[in-house]
Amino acid sequence: MKFNITDIGGEVVKDNETYLLRDNLTLNNLVLSSTTLHPKKETNGHSHEGKEEIYYFIKGNGEMVVRYDIFEVKAGDVVMIPDGAFHQVQNPTDKDLYFVCVFDGSRDYTKKDFK
Repeated sequence: MKFNITDIGGEVVKDNETYLLRDNLTLNNLVLSSTTLHPKKETNGHSHEGKEEIYYFIKGNGEMVVRYDIFEVKAGDVVMIPDGAFHQVQNPTDKDLYFVCVFDGSRDYTKKDFK
C-alpha cells in the first residue's frame, strides 16, 4: 500500500482544539498515525510498556520530551522512542506542527506523571 506522507489515510481518532489525530490501521501489527499539533499546544505525555515508537516530523518546529530529555524538533527529524519511555510533543510556535509516527499494536497508553 502507498500513501502520501501528508495524507496517510485512516480514521480520525481525535479532532479538537489541541490536535487532529488520524490512525491508519491497514496493517495487522503496526499503526501509522499522523498528528497535526496546533499552535501553543502539547500532546498528552504517555508511555507504553513493551512497545517502541518512531516519530517523523514533516512540517513545523517544536519540542519533544523523551524520558527526562527535552530537545527541539523540526521538519526532517526522526525520533526513536525506546520501550516504556515517557514521551510528549510540544508546539510553542504560532504554526501547526505535523508529524507521523509508527508503533506496534493498538493504542493502550498508560499516562504517567512526568517530574
